[in-house]
Amino acid sequence: MAIPKHEQPPHAVRLIRTELGSVMDLEDPNAPGSRIGRAVGVYAYYDYDGEPIYVGQTSSSFRDRVSRHLTGQRSDAVAKFILDPFEVAFVSMWSVPHVAGAKSLRRPGQPASSAEKKALLDPYEYTVYKTLEQKSKFHAVLNEGVIRPTERVELPKVVHQRIIPEVIWEDRKHSDVRIARRAATISRLSQMISEREVSGGMRRTLLLQARRLTWLAEQRIHEVGVELPDAEDAKIGDE
Repeated sequence: MAIPKHEQPPHAVRLIRTELGSVMDLEDPNAPGSRIGRAVGVYAYYDYDGEPIYVGQTSSSFRDRVSRHLTGQRSDAVAKFILDPFEVAFVSMWSVPHVAGAKSLRRPGQPASSAEKKALLDPYEYTVYKTLEQKSKFHAVLNEGVIRPTERVELPKVVHQRIIPEVIWEDRKHSDVRIARRAATISRLSQMISEREVSGGMRRTLLLQARRLTWLAEQRIHEVGVELPDAEDAKIGDE
């Protein structure tokens, strides 16, 4: 007997999808009575340490775009090994309600095109990007492309929620698991770079991923009480 499609993903994946669905059903603080999942705007992902790792925008809906990244559907960022969905523990969403109902400047009376909505969202995306870049311990996020500079704007109220259920939090957060994931991501990304003509942004992402892996591995060394050798110890080991 065939397993129903909705039961095919592993249990942990189904739990995360359920949690993500609950987040998308939260009220939009910038449009009371509406659900945040139906809104358009800017979103950001954070890892288990609260480190910002990716910023994007959507003129369709958060439910559509965020789910595409995190539930295995098509995503360029995932396909290029820039973003590992396993790393995403928190999501922030800044809805911009006036963009959803914007009218076209080129076609009076008609809804704004996707390109026109993108232009309206660009200042919000850039503001979020620069804000999180400054807060990051690495002063960077994993986006392949540099977000086009604009004037910064005042950001609307944000919905910031964890998407990993408590029952699997400790297992997913474990440093050794995340070290292995980051190393695997770096391997796949570096292989892609070696085989294709890629953007400078992908090379920047590779460097940042390497820095993030080094930082996490150093944190783990300290957690388990292993001392790093100093210069004198290194000399003794070489004799």
